[in-house]
Parts: sequence; C-alpha cells; structure tokens
Amino acid sequence: MQPYTHGTWIVKPGKEDEFISAWKKLAEWTKANVPGAGTGRLLRDREQTNRFASFGPWENLEAIAAWRQMPEFQEMVGRMRDLLETFDPRTLDLVAEI
Repeated sequence: MQPYTHGTWIVKPGKEDEFISAWKKLAEWTKANVPGAGTGRLLRDREQTNRFASFGPWENLEAIAAWRQMPEFQEMVGRMRDLLETFDPRTLDLVAEI
C-alpha cells in the first residue's frame, strides 16, 4: 500500500496568504531534500476559506518518519503554527483508486 500524508489546517483569519506562502516553502524544501517524497498538494475550502487540506504520496513509511524527524521540518512547521488555529496531521494508506 502506498502511504500518503494528509493535513487539515485551520488558519487564523487574515493569515491565509502568509500560510500559503509558508506551506509552499515547506513543500518545495521537502521535494528538493527528502528522498521518497512525492508531489504535495494544498487545497482550500470554498465555503470556509481559512480551512486547507494538504496531501501527498510517499514511497514508504520510513521516508515519512525520517521527514518528520528532520530539524528543518520541525522548524518550518513550528513557524507555521503561529498562523494556525489547529493542525491535524495524518498518515494514510491508499486502498482504492479508480
């Protein structure tokens, strides 16, 4: 089964553009520096415009674990937390694809 990371991000009102920029920096750094990372995607809720969902495929669970332990990852996500009301990260398995 291919693993995915998924996050639900609730951004403080008025901080949405700053969050998008910070998320892009994290995703670009991840793609360039973390073996096993796939393409990350960030989606924005049309009705609740401060709610975002991110997801991306990975080669394996070990790559995800290594990424989350990297000091750069922890630093970037730590800075993003000032922009957030809540953040719910998950690791998911692909079980069906049509």
